Amino acid sequence: MAESESAKQLLHLVFGGELQDVEKLVFEDLEKLDVVGIYPNYATAYDAWKNAAQRTVDNAQVRYFIVHMHRLLDPEATGEAH
Repeated sequence: MAESESAKQLLHLVFGGELQDVEKLVFEDLEKLDVVGIYPNYATAYDAWKNAAQRTVDNAQVRYFIVHMHRLLDPEATGEAH
């Protein structure tokens, strides 16, 4: 088995959208959420998050997030710090 096949996948989801109010996590329209993608590690997810956030910097209502999917899929496992 190759090293990349034996390494544990630490999946991260990057998504965002326009919020109704910047003080709350309520999206204006769930149909318009931007799912940027799913990434194999935090570093690549962070790069995608940063890129998406920079594209929308002029709209203060738009926020992007990184979801640690590996923590949701296997909450008992320990993984990387992010």
